[in-house]
This record gives sequence, C-alpha cells and structure tokens, in this order.
Amino acid sequence: MGVVRTNSHDVIVVGAGSIGLPIALDLAERGFKTLVLDRNASPGQGDNKHAIGGIRATHSDPAKILACKRSLEVFSGWERERGDDIEWLKGGYTFPAYREQEEVALRSILPVQKRFGLNIDFVSPERIMEIVPGIDPKGLRGGTHSPDDGSASPLISAHAFYKHAAAAGADFRFKEDVRSITVEGGRVVGVRTDDDRFTSEVVIDAAGAYSRELCRTAGVDIEVIPDSHEGAITEPVKPFFTTMVVDLRPGPGSKNYYFYQNRHGQVVFCITPDPPIYGTDRKETSTFLPQVAPRMIKLLPRLKNIRVRRVWRGLYPMTPDGSPFVGWNREVKGLLHATGMCGQGFMLGPGVGGTVSNLVAKKLTDDDRTILQGFDPYRKMKSAEALK
Repeated sequence: MGVVRTNSHDVIVVGAGSIGLPIALDLAERGFKTLVLDRNASPGQGDNKHAIGGIRATHSDPAKILACKRSLEVFSGWERERGDDIEWLKGGYTFPAYREQEEVALRSILPVQKRFGLNIDFVSPERIMEIVPGIDPKGLRGGTHSPDDGSASPLISAHAFYKHAAAAGADFRFKEDVRSITVEGGRVVGVRTDDDRFTSEVVIDAAGAYSRELCRTAGVDIEVIPDSHEGAITEPVKPFFTTMVVDLRPGPGSKNYYFYQNRHGQVVFCITPDPPIYGTDRKETSTFLPQVAPRMIKLLPRLKNIRVRRVWRGLYPMTPDGSPFVGWNREVKGLLHATGMCGQGFMLGPGVGGTVSNLVAKKLTDDDRTILQGFDPYRKMKSAEALK
C-alpha cells in the first residue's frame, strides 16, 4: 500500500518540465511548501528536452501574447538577475510572405499584436533579405519581423529553474511516477506514486502529454491528446543569421516549418506534420529529413551543404483549439490544470508559471485574468489561433 508521507505540502506539482519548473520556482519563492514529482530521473527530461528553444510573444491570441511577454522578460533577464547563462539569444522571429494569403493573414493580426505592446511590423522584401541573408527573393512580398523575440537552451534553462527552485525550498522527487490523484469528498487530498502517498490540498497538473491519463484517476476527463513532431540540429557553422524563420506555406504531408541558428552556430529546425501523428511514439522516422530539407534549402539555399548532426521526436500535448488549459477544475476542488501547451510549453512556461502562482496565492493581476480567460479549461472551443 505504500507509506503515507506525514510531511504534507501546500502544493504538489506533477511534472518537472517546461511548465512545472517555473511554477515550482514561483511558489517556493513565495513561501509555499512545494513538492514536485516527476517520473524521469532529473528535471527537463520529458518533452522539455525535445523543444528547439524558440521564445516569441508574436501570437494572435491575447492570452498567449501576455503570457509570452512575461516569459520573454524572465528569459532575457535571467543571466543578469540570477547569474546563469541559459544561452539567451535575442534573434527575433521572422515570418516571410510569398503568397497573398500569408501576407493578408500576417497583416490582419498586427493590430492586436500592437495593441498589446509588441514590437513588430510588416517589413519590405529588402528588409527580410537583410535579416535572413541569402533567402530566396523570388516572389518575396515582405513579412513580419519581431526583434524582441529570441531563443534559449531548453535543457540549460530547465536546470536553472530547478536549481533556483530547490534553493528556494521546493522539494523535488524524481523517479516518482504519479499513479493517481487522491480525491475524498470531491476535493484533492494528495497523490499516490508507485511506492508512496503524499498529501496536499492542491495538486497542479503540469503533466503535459500524460495529463489526460493522470486526471482520469481523479474522475476528470480533460481533452489533451498528444501528437508527435520531429526536430533536428546541424553541425556548427559560422553564424550568418539569428532570427527564427517561420515559413507558413504548407507542403506535402506538412504545414509550416521553422528554423534558426543558435549561439553555437548550429541550425535547429522542426516541421508541423499534416495530418497530425497522434500518440506517444517518440521513435525517429525516415520521412522527416526528406520532407523538411528540400523546403529549407529552397527557401535558404545556403543551408544545402550543412550536415545534420542529430534528429529527435517529441510530443505536443494538444487541445481542441490549440490553446492551453490553465485554471481550477470545477468538479474536483484543489485540482489546478496547467497543461495542453500544444508544443509551446517552453516559451509559455515562465508566463504561465507566474499566473498559476498568483492564482494559488489569490493575488491575480489584470494580465492574469486575461490569460486565465483565454486558457480557461471550460471555455467554448474555437478555431486555432492564426500563428499556431
């Protein structure tokens, strides 16, 4: 039956990844007795390590814009404020437009982006060619560029969040697979792992791709369905661009694809499969590179002689409309969802972490309320945001 831990906690966070770690840091620094449980051997070893590192606030949805603006503040100021080099690179995001439909879509969301204070504009083809030297000029209509966006190392960042959360008093238990959320009389009383039981009146579901499986143990069905995406990284070469390039045009078996050059000179890239590949399979495929490489080389011919060093495959915990689920569960008191990041967990993490911490502390800001409204698990589902 396991041993009941008598040292109960104020909050139990399930998952030490892109979302759970920032939540734990914020809660611990506010004085909450916080326990983080993760099935893996160390922090960031789930799908955090499969992220390619992009961080942008240039969304079309107000909730995502506000959450990611907060995240950008955290990532960009981390080394200055906390001393860790997390490989932050202020390279920006660039969405080139080659067809009228992409230009119309990108221009149409500029008003909401500017209303929420983003530094972004639709720029000329000549400016795009300056930002991305060697980009295919044929048919280029211009594009949007947001210079304040950037990138960082997901694994180094995960360790940094973990280190500071632990120093602030958060208790981490690894190789602890949470088998069930314990509910009595309609309220959370703790969780059960393979070997132990831990008590708390608040359990935060930051389990990502495994959230649905976890929440069903509490009698809750939350519609988070994982699908898989592949990414890759090249050998290092002399830096010639830093921006994240996002080509929104679809191709055979895929939607958009995106890539950037990190601080080491390596090109990191990913593609969005179409139709989605549902399930939890993380095995690399033989179709990914033949699918994405020709598209990248056609867009930026200078990439053609760079050798790919490694490929991998990770999971996106998807919701029906492409936005996260963040908020209290209405059926089970004390169960708080922070999941369904739809492949954007790394960039959303610190922003969502701040909102969740404020929610637990009952100190919500106006921005928090906008974020929670947009990410409400009980919202009426609409179509996915324009830049998903």
